Amino acid sequence: MRLLIIGGSGFLGGELTRRAVAAGHETSATRTTRPPDARRDVPAEVSWHALDLRDPAGLTEVLARVAPSVVVNVSSGGSDWAVTAEGAVRVARAVARRGCRLVHVSSDAVFSGDGGPYDETCPPDPVTPYGAAKAAAETGVRLLAPDAAVVRTSLIIGDGHALSVHERHVHDLVAGARDGVLFTDVVRCPVQVTDLADALLELAASEAVGVRHVAGPDALTRHELGVLVARRDGLDPTRLPAGRQVDGARRGALDVRLDSRVTRRGLRTRLRGAREFLAEPRA
Repeated sequence: MRLLIIGGSGFLGGELTRRAVAAGHETSATRTTRPPDARRDVPAEVSWHALDLRDPAGLTEVLARVAPSVVVNVSSGGSDWAVTAEGAVRVARAVARRGCRLVHVSSDAVFSGDGGPYDETCPPDPVTPYGAAKAAAETGVRLLAPDAAVVRTSLIIGDGHALSVHERHVHDLVAGARDGVLFTDVVRCPVQVTDLADALLELAASEAVGVRHVAGPDALTRHELGVLVARRDGLDPTRLPAGRQVDGARRGALDVRLDSRVTRRGLRTRLRGAREFLAEPRA
């Protein structure tokens, strides 16, 4: 494949670039303003391009320069509507015009948590600004690029050396470097970053279309996940403060576990549960 990874300098994007190069794909990736993190062994074979998804002309230029056969959009603008929602729609429109394949990465945040578990047939019902932006992006992608694969995933966890924001949160809480709690009433299905990257590459090379759920099989509360991360990293899990999201002023999704069984049956990649991939202390 001639692959363009939009959002390649992020946590998932960086892992995806490494796995793509290792698999022999001709790989290009985009970044916004910050260069790729040299500490994460970014392959020299990757061709990098600056891109702001709010700039349609810039997107057209990058696509023309790379001429990809497949575009994987793993960009994350958080709750910034112009990036997360409108940017994804721009990508879908531009990719459809070029006639290449699109894999768009979405989130379990598109669900309210009121009706889970959620399989691929469940329509979005977000309750947060980020979830609303992701849901809007899904709608735009599916309308403009009906042959695209829309991949919903959950909390993405690293290997203890490359830490995701969720793992850094645990480290900071144990160290007393930040305030907050880990919720005991918020349930997710964490996925290991390498497993997710391999599944995305597999879907990119396939003819799969429509919504796919790619998450781990273990449903854990945020606090349970934090305890597993702390134990793996040699931290004291008793220092992790616990609380309930329902006791806070701001509403958020509670049980948003993704049912990935249908998608998993069609994948060669094995999606491990958090209890498995966090079981061993890091070396």
